[in-house]
Amino acid sequence: MTEDPMSEAAGGLSLFDALYEGDDAVVRLLRAGVPAESSDENGASALYLAAVSDRPGVVRVLLAAGADPDRACGPESGDLPICGAACGGHTEVVEALLAAGARPDLPEQFGFTALRWAVGLGHAQTARTLLAHGADPCLPGPEGESPLVLATRRGSLETVRALLRHGAGAPRGALEEALAEALRVLDVDLEQEMRGGLRDAYGDTDAHQVSVRRDVVDGGETLTVELVRDGEPFAGQDRQTGHGAIATLLETELGLLAPFEELARRALRSGSPELDNWHASAEALRERGDEETRQAAAAWCVSGDPSRRAFGADVLARLGAPPPRL
Repeated sequence: MTEDPMSEAAGGLSLFDALYEGDDAVVRLLRAGVPAESSDENGASALYLAAVSDRPGVVRVLLAAGADPDRACGPESGDLPICGAACGGHTEVVEALLAAGARPDLPEQFGFTALRWAVGLGHAQTARTLLAHGADPCLPGPEGESPLVLATRRGSLETVRALLRHGAGAPRGALEEALAEALRVLDVDLEQEMRGGLRDAYGDTDAHQVSVRRDVVDGGETLTVELVRDGEPFAGQDRQTGHGAIATLLETELGLLAPFEELARRALRSGSPELDNWHASAEALRERGDEETRQAAAAWCVSGDPSRRAFGADVLARLGAPPPRL
């Protein structure tokens, strides 16, 4: 059923206006007889718009009034509320839809599922919620890529951990493929790779201003590259940079030991002991706990590189050994 979004009902608001006014406004319209399954002129359902706008209270009201959590909508009936919510990392909305019976693996147009969106965009908490409600951690995406490889490419350590906890690494081949992707990214200039992707999509980026930003959140770093026109970003890419920590985690799952210098390289590439890449390498060395590891750390402590010295001291501290005297 389609409702003209400009039509007036119950106090001068349409249901689509009311979505942005809050729960009470939506409740008043529903009580006045406006259908919970109303759609706007583009075919988007009220539930879908509330989901993508991260309005969990409104989502719950619409669901309680009978809105179908699995109803596809949009111009080609290809958009699902749970996928729209997952795409934005709106975990509370995803939880509300799942509680109302939304199917976590239901694909929308072009074969994308909610987990595919969450994993590909690095929304770890949303991915954890979907997995806890039965989303298949091994279900390939529309191009045949596994969620584990996608999470690895994204660089989201926490998403990789969530997938592994729910069985994504059961086939050894999946672990090996993901590890190969993590090692590949470690050997490229990620910023330049992202610039190249924007160049392919929008032409020579030298014709635009380019903005590069690095943000640290909860031990992980996100790299954002944006094209700017007239002072405003108009296109961009962002990736998380936990590939070193992911490679170390996957090696542990596979029973592999990376060389000492490779672990140091991963740690030092992050540049900060506060980041996951550094911590994962230091912990991997602590877990080895043998004399060879202690000697390697001691050698780093007398390096001419201050960051390498700091990493060596960190490893020795975790091993319970004092740094060497200079």
